[in-house]
Amino acid sequence: MSTPFELRKWMEELPPGQFRHLFDHLPGTLFFAKDREGRLMAGNPAFVKRCGFQREDQIVGLTDKQIFPPRMADKFHRDDERVISTRQPLLGLIELFPNAAGRPEWFITDKLPIFDKHGNVCGLCGTVRSYEEQRAAIQPYLELADVAEHLKANFRERLEVSELAQIAGLSVRQFERKFRKTFQTTPRSYLMRMRVIKACELLAGTNLPITEVALESGFYDHSDFSRQFRKHMGQAPTVYRREKRGKR
Repeated sequence: MSTPFELRKWMEELPPGQFRHLFDHLPGTLFFAKDREGRLMAGNPAFVKRCGFQREDQIVGLTDKQIFPPRMADKFHRDDERVISTRQPLLGLIELFPNAAGRPEWFITDKLPIFDKHGNVCGLCGTVRSYEEQRAAIQPYLELADVAEHLKANFRERLEVSELAQIAGLSVRQFERKFRKTFQTTPRSYLMRMRVIKACELLAGTNLPITEVALESGFYDHSDFSRQFRKHMGQAPTVYRREKRGKR
């Protein structure tokens, strides 16, 4: 386990701004940073392009009023001032922001204060994500939410795909196709993963014998459990338990 000193030493050796480059590669996410005066200091490629520019250095020093329509710019500025004055983040803001075509669209914005080495607020940073894209991305999961809840509550029981299809209001073939597309696996594999997760919890947090762990997790016997656990976790249940206990 790392000590606070080791963590501080590691952080000091990192080049400034190392972590912000993560935002250059997050799909569907715009990232920006501003100073206390509301001037843009940074933006990922997606944000730069959405603002109508080609390079990040072209937006540095600009304010919202120089980029966005007046009402939008005023709203952005008021939120920025609130973050800076309260020193608290504003999360999950649903607000209008220009889409790729330049038309206003609903987006989800998160804004957080940035502090200097002395603990003073020196600006803020934030992310902007399309509300429509977010909703479209999770829609398939919402349509199978009742099935997922059924599996969660009954993972120890024998799986009947026809019953799950009925819960979803689909034919078996339609259900299997939709489930695989949504969760990138079959219903049986999904159920097996849930059983393995439960087994991990019991192995790490209880002293139950391995056979009882297997039965409590929905497996038929010790050998079936060991085979499936090794397949998903890459090690035997006894090894997993020993390693988890050793880290405490």
